[in-house]
Amino acid sequence: MVAFEPRDADWETRVRSSFARQPFMDHLGAVIAHLAPGEVDLEMRHARELTQQHGFFHAGSTASIADSAAGYAALSLYPPGTGVLTSEYKINLLNPGGGESLWRVAAW
Repeated sequence: MVAFEPRDADWETRVRSSFARQPFMDHLGAVIAHLAPGEVDLEMRHARELTQQHGFFHAGSTASIADSAAGYAALSLYPPGTGVLTSEYKINLLNPGGGESLWRVAAW
């Protein structure tokens, strides 16, 4: 894996602070499980409210944490005073999301 160099000496505080201000991630119960320059892993614990009719994680909840993980992986490398917003993304769901928790790993 490539070693990334953040452009902001305070990148970790900035990423964690931004994530903490995101009400939707809080609503989903998502937490930062791993954080490194250019890498973010988010974990979302299984809850009935996040599932679809077959008991698997709903694709919307899955896509939401994938989107945030990718955005925060990028933000960890951006210079101070900048931010990220999603303009477009595509997701392929290869298997249903089941189990006790769902992890989304993003690397820039």
